[in-house]
Amino acid sequence: MSAANLYEVIRAPRVSEKTARLQEVSNQYVFEIAKTATKADVKAAVEKIFDVKVEAVNVVNVKGKSKSFKFRQGRRGDWRKAYVTLAEGQAIDVMTASA
Repeated sequence: MSAANLYEVIRAPRVSEKTARLQEVSNQYVFEIAKTATKADVKAAVEKIFDVKVEAVNVVNVKGKSKSFKFRQGRRGDWRKAYVTLAEGQAIDVMTASA
């Protein structure tokens, strides 16, 4: 997999209170990924970009919400996220990492 493809697989880290708790408790990190990315693609990309050892990857398809603005109905797009579990003693600083 080329370096350009690695950065297309992982689109952005997801930062929230829930993801911060997951990092502390179970050493899991959450990333927004491409719709076509597989678990193997995500594992390879995280290991090469952040130089860590990945133990497991769980993927979730998130449905977009229906939104309205004045009299217009719209819908946010569907997206995909990955929960990446790292090996014991490994860590990623998602605030300063350039993924």
